[in-house]
Amino acid sequence: MELFLTILLMITSLLMILLVLLHKGRGGGLSDMFGGGVSSSLGGSSVAERNLDRFTIGTGMIWFAAVIALGLLKAN
Repeated sequence: MELFLTILLMITSLLMILLVLLHKGRGGGLSDMFGGGVSSSLGGSSVAERNLDRFTIGTGMIWFAAVIALGLLKAN
């Protein structure tokens, strides 16, 4: 069980890094320093962005659960 949770944690960690890097910069941050603030948005977020948000949140919840479960296994 511990091995499964460790592998799950590693996979979700890499996936979270990838998903966060795929998000569009909102402005005023590090992405503006490298020219990320040049393009402008013409209205709300697209369906792809909303799905990316949902997938990122879902992956984050799985990551969080794996961290808690590993912590509980290590405590016992």
